Amino acid sequence: MSKQLLIYEKAASVSSQRHKDWSVLRIGDYAFASDLNSVPLVAAEFPFAAREYVIVFAGQETVTPIAILGLHGKENLYLKEGGGWEAKYVPAFVRRYPFVFSSDKEAKRFTLCIDEDYAGCNQEGLGERLFDDEGNKTKYLDNMLEFVKRYQAHNQRTQLFCKKLKEMNLLDPMQANITSSKGEKMRLGGFMAISRERLKALSADQLAELAKTDELELVYLHLQSMKNLDTVVARGGAQAFGGEAKAPAEEEVVE
Repeated sequence: MSKQLLIYEKAASVSSQRHKDWSVLRIGDYAFASDLNSVPLVAAEFPFAAREYVIVFAGQETVTPIAILGLHGKENLYLKEGGGWEAKYVPAFVRRYPFVFSSDKEAKRFTLCIDEDYAGCNQEGLGERLFDDEGNKTKYLDNMLEFVKRYQAHNQRTQLFCKKLKEMNLLDPMQANITSSKGEKMRLGGFMAISRERLKALSADQLAELAKTDELELVYLHLQSMKNLDTVVARGGAQAFGGEAKAPAEEEVVE
């Protein structure tokens, strides 16, 4: 399997035949995420991610919440030298690595996979074994399977939330105008944010619907997170105009 899902180089189905003698050693760094300038989020992460990241939305047919990690392609400003993660909260997409679910075309059947190219994978018994001597799943593998299952369930609920945002026409293309430390101007775009004006224009019934499902809280967590943009650009030695992402003028094109 070629590189997929941003960070997976060689994802293979976990099986007792192929991985009976395999172990996973958590090597304590996130170097595998060095090329990520954004990372997908699930709605359940909003209360934690909103404290440290900018939460926006990306995609066209399928919209996904993401946390902005960098200002350029293949730039992760939350990764410290040596591979440490410079934030209190590490997104679940990153924490579940090297495990991931693959699905069939109908997305009805899911298979647990592992990135065999992860530096912590070994056959020397270092770390946590995937299977015991009899070929049965270890507690560690069971725990990781449950973690990925929960992530998948949260992801499905998040897609319903994003679908509702589209149906209510709340998402607008956004951009941030940024000046680098060398005085170079650039535009951070290609994402969407919830329009405050359209949110205020919702009917009482629509607002009640969002409040009843706790999705109104997610909306405000997203809007609050936009204030973290200055922190992100400061990590990159840049400065954002106005401190918040702003909707482009009609004649402007979001890059």
